[in-house]
Amino acid sequence: MQLRAIGFLLSAAVSLLSAGEVLAAPACGGDFQAWLSDFKREAATKGISQQAIGALDGMTPDQNVISRDHNQKVFDQSFEQFSGRMIPPRLTRGENMLKRYGSLLVRIEQAYGVPGSVLVAIWGLETDFGSNIGNFPTLRSVTTLAYDCRRAELFRAELMDALRIVDRGDLAPNEMRGAWAGEMGQTQLMPSSYIKFAVDFDGNGKRDLLHSPADVLASTANFLASKGWKRGQPWDPGAPNFDALKEWNKSEVYARTVAAFADQLEGEH
Repeated sequence: MQLRAIGFLLSAAVSLLSAGEVLAAPACGGDFQAWLSDFKREAATKGISQQAIGALDGMTPDQNVISRDHNQKVFDQSFEQFSGRMIPPRLTRGENMLKRYGSLLVRIEQAYGVPGSVLVAIWGLETDFGSNIGNFPTLRSVTTLAYDCRRAELFRAELMDALRIVDRGDLAPNEMRGAWAGEMGQTQLMPSSYIKFAVDFDGNGKRDLLHSPADVLASTANFLASKGWKRGQPWDPGAPNFDALKEWNKSEVYARTVAAFADQLEGEH
């Protein structure tokens, strides 16, 4: 009786272990190609199409991305230093963008409650109004960080969402370029935020945050609105909408710089 019970328990344990091996996410580190094969199988179980998964064929990790991730420096500039460096060179062009896209920004504010000055400020600070979106292949960057063990779970989810962007037809894999950590588009959204907040504001059937200013600005507004932006309320530190700016970027200095840039654009508007 005891032997049969022990045998049953051992058998059950082996079965559970086998199930765990099937269900477990791919382990970070180790042989990259084995890891990638495991990830592809996991992606297929989550409904990602084989066509999208095929974008990972021939992928290799980027050691430059790993090096950057492991050697990040703490953001230690003061508000005066950062805003003084970032706002003045962008102010004139920001004013021009506010005028150039005035009617679009009015429609976006009607839809989401976020003023054009705030959106243009973010646009300018993130990528110089779309002129500097970064040149790292997004899929390779996010695959690298999902494989590396420092933040594997976070970036495994980001990689799944990057493949979903391909799957739903918003961008082709070779179009997906941006910052080294996977942020892409003219206001630098991570793939998970792209999936959650990107909108097709120009009505062409795609949520294109690389090429369409309408989609870029409306999606940025949608993000802020989803994070609690209050229509018609101020955004400076201590005001109701400053917390929404901090959802965009956790840095107090960065959020204050967005607010100050928007204030200056409002003054010139």
